[in-house]
Amino acid sequence: MNWHKKNVDDVLKELKVSFSGLSPDEAERRFKDFGPNELIEKKQKTPIQIFLEQFKDLMIIILLAAAIISGIIGDVSDTFVIIIIVIINAIIGFIQEYRAEKAMAALKKMSATNAVVVRDNKTQTIETKYLVPGDIVHLTAGNIVPADLRLIEAYNLKIEEAALTGESIPSEKMTKSINDEVPIGDRKNMAFKGTLVTYGRGIGVVTDTGMNTEIGKIATMLQDEEDLKTPLQKRLEQFGKKLSFAILGICAIIFIVGILRGEKPLLMLLTAISLAVAAIPEALPAVITITLALGAKKLVNQNALIRKLPAVETLGSVTYICTDKTGTLTLNKMTVEKVYVNNTMSSETDDETILKAVAISNDAKKAPDGTVIGDPTEVALYEFASKMGFIKENLEKTYQRIGEFPFDSERKCMTTIHRWDDGKFISITKGAIEVILENSKEIIISGEKKPINKNELYKISNEMAFEGLRVLGVGIKIFDKLPEDFSHFELEKDLLLVGFIGLMDPPREEVKEAVALCKKAGIIPVMITGDHPLTAVNIARRIGIIDDFDVKKVITGKELEKLSLEEFEKMVLDIRVYARVAPEQKLKIVKALQDKGQFVAMTGDGVNDAPALKRADIGVAMGITGTDVSKESADMILLDDNFATIVKAVKEGRRIFDNIKKFIKYTMTSNSGEIWTIFLAPFLGLPIPLLPIHILWINLVTDGLPGLALAYEPAEKNIMQKPPRDPKESIFAEGLSYHIIWVGLLLGGVSLFTQAYSIHIGDFHWQTMVFTVLCLSQMGHVLAIRSYHESLFKQGLFSNPFLIFTVLLTFVLQLGTIYIPSMNKIFRTEPLTLNELIACILLSTVVFWAVELEKFVKRRRY
Repeated sequence: MNWHKKNVDDVLKELKVSFSGLSPDEAERRFKDFGPNELIEKKQKTPIQIFLEQFKDLMIIILLAAAIISGIIGDVSDTFVIIIIVIINAIIGFIQEYRAEKAMAALKKMSATNAVVVRDNKTQTIETKYLVPGDIVHLTAGNIVPADLRLIEAYNLKIEEAALTGESIPSEKMTKSINDEVPIGDRKNMAFKGTLVTYGRGIGVVTDTGMNTEIGKIATMLQDEEDLKTPLQKRLEQFGKKLSFAILGICAIIFIVGILRGEKPLLMLLTAISLAVAAIPEALPAVITITLALGAKKLVNQNALIRKLPAVETLGSVTYICTDKTGTLTLNKMTVEKVYVNNTMSSETDDETILKAVAISNDAKKAPDGTVIGDPTEVALYEFASKMGFIKENLEKTYQRIGEFPFDSERKCMTTIHRWDDGKFISITKGAIEVILENSKEIIISGEKKPINKNELYKISNEMAFEGLRVLGVGIKIFDKLPEDFSHFELEKDLLLVGFIGLMDPPREEVKEAVALCKKAGIIPVMITGDHPLTAVNIARRIGIIDDFDVKKVITGKELEKLSLEEFEKMVLDIRVYARVAPEQKLKIVKALQDKGQFVAMTGDGVNDAPALKRADIGVAMGITGTDVSKESADMILLDDNFATIVKAVKEGRRIFDNIKKFIKYTMTSNSGEIWTIFLAPFLGLPIPLLPIHILWINLVTDGLPGLALAYEPAEKNIMQKPPRDPKESIFAEGLSYHIIWVGLLLGGVSLFTQAYSIHIGDFHWQTMVFTVLCLSQMGHVLAIRSYHESLFKQGLFSNPFLIFTVLLTFVLQLGTIYIPSMNKIFRTEPLTLNELIACILLSTVVFWAVELEKFVKRRRY
């Protein structure tokens, strides 16, 4: 029902109620028909169900299988480590998913507990859950609106609807019908469940309750939206499947070939199993979790709080950032931008009349802590006058207020009466430009009264409005003697126009640079706001979201509503500014972009943003102005409500994914090298080069700490000059699989060369030498892959001190297996001569130099 289009009499008739309210019997009957005025929550998963679901991932199943196999072959330490890693990951996943279920609870908190109603001509207080359509509800300042109401009386009524509409300024309410089809923010004759009455009083009739209210519709959308898997989760799922099949195939071949060559079946079984355990990168989940946690910790210091760890990496895939305007792109503070007075437009003025007028005809006041409190527009005028030297508190001593007619939405202006110079009196009227102009006869220019040219003045005010300014007119009347009985009709006609004031919530200084950086990084910023299109376009132009006023790039909620999802998808990639949008339209925008293959970050602070925040690939809530509902629905919270912080987070997300990919590159190449060494030896007529204990040791000392140290790698210099990664892109894209194969082959080749040459010259320490070369070659490899393009020597050897430490520690541990007698027995190694050790070290650098050469060729090519 379009209740805002109906007049009060028709609304009461439609709902079959009068000002006397419903009878108790009728209220009870309607309660049975409509049910309680509550938000209904769908059945949620139990904590046990959420925890058990963390073990359904294929990678986790493979790791558990590896743990069992390790236990069978006697490597209990590996079993213990793997199980701890799996449990920690399950706990982290459980915490993140359990917290995500709290959004509905936060939404319920916004509901009022009691309401003042009229039933059977008696005013009474009842629990809000018993409200029914047709109930007559009284509203006063400080009340939470208990249901959706059509207002039937409004006395200077203002309602804070930011949580529902995104509008930062309280909505001024009225009772007359609105014939147009308008968004929620423009339905001035309606009050919505969960919003806050900030000023005045009113009476409304309940039109909708429970899940049929606007906030109830949002609750339905919020519960219908499923959490999407992040790109990393999708890639790891594919990675796990491919890896499991590859490992089983290779191990089966090694076992069969070994048996055919006459090797002992038990040795070949243990070798194949050991190789399977070595090939599984059991450190991967732990390294990813720790890397994400370190990234999250770093982001907190940059004012971005991560609620769900995978969101850290997700940021790096973002192609579109759909951002709210107020408070994110702007300061969320109204400011006087331009003043038209004395036939001159400027950013400042020294005209005493207008400065005194906006200072004393003002309800804003200074709090004990020095801040100015009040209506945002009043605060802006107060601060502007103060900046020009006209302090309200000082002026009030001379120009005392002796009467007032507060603002109301019917008159669209406010008037105050004050004592004035020379014993006279002044009335000051400020309000909507059309009201002030229509009621003005003359204009004051340089102290003289001049005939008014309304056409010219309308043109000037329209130019100001076109710049996105909210334009107020200021008019005065001076009396020698104040009439004993006066009304606002008398005071607000035949005004002497003083001038216009243009106000705006200005953009943040750092946002323009952040938007430019987004574009350079291939990310498209899009503004979604409840504000007027002219205001939105002006801000978008000033910060660089649109280069000029291109109507093709701007769309209103009214226009969007007429489009089907299919029609909208044809144009969605060209739109940069959305104005006057409704909650469900934000969701429509996100879905349309995702259907076009885009990866969407969505910012928001209100209840109306929650469904879109949940649906988006990454939801970003405001930490300062955000509601609990938006925060519980989001993946990340901006502690400073600043768009520039999102861009910093995107850079960090890209760095983190790069480092995770470097770890996968490192560990899979290492595993590849081990597999090639074992796999190719029989075909070259060589004995099995390594024992199972050697494989497990290499796996233990080379995977963990050196891999984890890659998490500390700083961002590549060109990280924000590259386009976003394609979310569908395999984790092995950009030549990773090629690198794993050729460097793995080289690693295996160097190891087998060491074996063959040592056997050829009669060196009985050949197995210890192969063991050492294979282990230390991986240290050379991890140093070489720190950057995709830059040489290690240009990066600086000590630019990641943690990595250098772990490489040295691994070297020392490997020497321990060679030269400590007790370790010789465990690992069946023999002490190497100095020449043998030097030869092993030199051979171990081959992989390092080969990868450095590969990077050199890439640099020359590009």
